Amino acid sequence: MEFVFDGHNDVLLRLWRNMRNGADPVAEFAKGTREGHIDGPRAKAGGLAGGLCAIYIPSGDLILKEPDGNGHYVTPLASPLERAPSLDIAIEKLALAHRLDKAGAWRICRSTAEIRRAMEDGIFAAVVHMEGCEALDADLAALDVFYAAGLRSLGPVWSRNNAFGHGVPFAYPMSPDAGPGLTDLGFELVKACDRMGIAIDLAHITEQGFWDVAKTSEAPLIASHSNVHALTAVARNLTDRQLDAIRERRGIVGLNYAVTMLRPDARDDANTNLNLMVRHIDYMVERMGIDCVALGSDFDGATVPQEIADAAGNQKLVAALKHAGYASDDLAKLCRENWLRVLSKTWHEPR
Repeated sequence: MEFVFDGHNDVLLRLWRNMRNGADPVAEFAKGTREGHIDGPRAKAGGLAGGLCAIYIPSGDLILKEPDGNGHYVTPLASPLERAPSLDIAIEKLALAHRLDKAGAWRICRSTAEIRRAMEDGIFAAVVHMEGCEALDADLAALDVFYAAGLRSLGPVWSRNNAFGHGVPFAYPMSPDAGPGLTDLGFELVKACDRMGIAIDLAHITEQGFWDVAKTSEAPLIASHSNVHALTAVARNLTDRQLDAIRERRGIVGLNYAVTMLRPDARDDANTNLNLMVRHIDYMVERMGIDCVALGSDFDGATVPQEIADAAGNQKLVAALKHAGYASDDLAKLCRENWLRVLSKTWHEPR
């Protein structure tokens, strides 16, 4: 079995929602459930040894548009969120992550050495990520507090605008060049992350925002759960020029399992062949090299191919990549080593 460290999941969102309805999140993760994509037993069955676990604030007014007769759609950006309720939700989710850690259901990791140790111990290695920074203040004082509590990765925006920048809509076909980039506060956030050793995720930002981060940050460029725009022309996928920039910075792109970002027609159809996942991997490897490509499932945040279904099916993708000709060393890089290299560099770990 090839152990996988995954670039993005939304399991905290699912656990938090169920907790608000009276469920026990520790039991749900530790003992397992039939709901969603990730829990401890299914992760272990599929070799999902850890990943970046998102603190995401839901947008109540986001309703995905149905495709027209040509299969095209443009969903307007969700409305900006107020900071105070966003901070409350972010703290609830961070506290939930710590409950899981305290109970031994998973282990919050702050270094790649801790990730490797958790993998060796057979405990899910959770890295705390913030997807959209609505919970942060203009002075970035809260960033220090979240960092102290384990935050090691953030995306300045989700697919909505906030005080730090502008997000891309859910739209097909559309270029990621869909609006302005970072705000003045966004530039300060990027500089602070570079100083502190917090990874900056470009998965939901506009193309202008991508270039704003590229010229401001000295860290490897990271798109944790994105695919190839030349193969699937959704606004959230990356252009060849963006892929080239990530290669030049020895950054990383995590393959998003979302079928809408894999299929040439961008349809939300779980009946999607794994060959499309391999095709996106092949394209990125050819464009950027094997060292810049990894996995970023978006488990618990998207429709994934029914053949994979959930975390327990993760090795089916590994098998498909092996069948496509990827050798053992390549599979190790795609499944975990590339993520660990980029995180080690971004977190200022000694070589």
